[in-house]
Amino acid sequence: MRDNGVVAVGPEPLSFQDVIDVARHGAAVRLTDDAVAAMAAARQRVDELAESPVPAYGVSTGFGALATRHIDPALRAQLQRSLVRSHAAGNGPEVETEVVRALMLLRLHTLATGHTGIRPVTARTLAALISAGLTPVVHEYGSLGCSGDLAPLAHVALTLMGEGVVRDRDGDLRPAAEALKQARIEPVELAAKEGLALINGTDGMLGMLVLAVHDLTRLVRTADVSAAMSVEALLGTDRVFAPELQALRPHPGQAASAANMVKVLRDSGVMASHRDPEACTRVQDAYSLRCAPQVAGAVRDTLAHAATVAERELASAVDNPAVLADGRVESNGNFHGAPLAYVLDFLAVVAADLASMSERRTDRFLDVARNHGLPAFLADDPGVDSGHMIAQYTQAAIVSELKRLAVPASVDSIPSSAMQEDHVSMGWSAARKLRRSIDGLTRVLAIEVLTAARALDLRAPLRPAPATAAVVRALRETVPAPGPDRFLAPEIDAAVRLVADGGVIAAVEQVTGPLA
Repeated sequence: MRDNGVVAVGPEPLSFQDVIDVARHGAAVRLTDDAVAAMAAARQRVDELAESPVPAYGVSTGFGALATRHIDPALRAQLQRSLVRSHAAGNGPEVETEVVRALMLLRLHTLATGHTGIRPVTARTLAALISAGLTPVVHEYGSLGCSGDLAPLAHVALTLMGEGVVRDRDGDLRPAAEALKQARIEPVELAAKEGLALINGTDGMLGMLVLAVHDLTRLVRTADVSAAMSVEALLGTDRVFAPELQALRPHPGQAASAANMVKVLRDSGVMASHRDPEACTRVQDAYSLRCAPQVAGAVRDTLAHAATVAERELASAVDNPAVLADGRVESNGNFHGAPLAYVLDFLAVVAADLASMSERRTDRFLDVARNHGLPAFLADDPGVDSGHMIAQYTQAAIVSELKRLAVPASVDSIPSSAMQEDHVSMGWSAARKLRRSIDGLTRVLAIEVLTAARALDLRAPLRPAPATAAVVRALRETVPAPGPDRFLAPEIDAAVRLVADGGVIAAVEQVTGPLA
């Protein structure tokens, strides 16, 4: 929910766009009055428990396998500091700023539901950190996805205490205490249960899932376009994409992908050139052309399931123990990352398969036995020139890597905390490798677009479809038309940028209107 460009965070669910705006576009946040009231009411119950002689997990006891120790009231502030400092044990490469900002926003939302017992002042400090563009340094390794993303969230909580290291809006590394002081943010002295409330959540996994769904939604549309360009330039048929054929197998994603391909190929002079059965004796196209909607459609349907899981998690309050509406404070297992871990792994599988089919179409362009009259490797002077021979090698290397990344993380579990946490989700690991998968898929599709555009130019004087011609024109703004071999890496990079920033889709939709 946005108010003058500021994302309002209250008990109601955040939207995907809220997460994108804060994570990628630096949007500020504010807590709603409803959130402050809910937090204050829950905090009153936690304070009552803290004063009670009856032990309450996370309020007056240790944590995890150490939960059997009742902590003296005089030591409880130290307990919270010790929890955060000891759990801020991440290691390895630094996690991307957009991931950390998503994680911070999603933790703030759980706090805003009033189910964690956090004090409003502590939540306001987290909101101020987000709005000031101060991003705690979080590391690649440390989360097992249960109890949530403990180590990554602990690095954020450490910053709220004025400790650790942050990056400012300019990307510069700074001591947290110095950065908070300059931003006029007062560090917090954590009270009972607050350390646990700040670190016990699935926010890192969820943030990366939301970003992945957003990116893959764009990429699956791009795959429809690149497949259509390949069908056209390889003199394939579009009859197999007809809606009456797709209706025989009523998967919604398949119908959407086929409809997109029909739109993209409309009014193609290349397609018209071989519609006469006497001029074209081929009965069927290869699977990588003919079955493109079936594969991309299955990706869409998997993506829709992942989005549903993400929406449910965006409506969740993940903490242990949780403060219920009737005032009870109950231990629970809602921090377990399995629901997210599974779909993060599913998306890595479909990303690998979508890329694999794209690479097969690219490979067909380069083989004179299968490219129907195009020069070998699309070279200007085959033998002297190598054309796109090694561009396909690059694709193949990436696809092979994507297959390795498709091995699920969620089937693994490694016990921790003296066997108290004896089954973990590995959802953080699933999310981290999915980000690499999305990057790889982007590059594979870009090489197909680059190759198909070259092939369409080589089909002149045959006229491509208006939509595919628009993609070629967009690419030609940075990549020259076919000719003798040139330094190819920058041209691939230009195509990657066109895919990554949505330029391929934008070019098509200027002609066709919105794609499904």
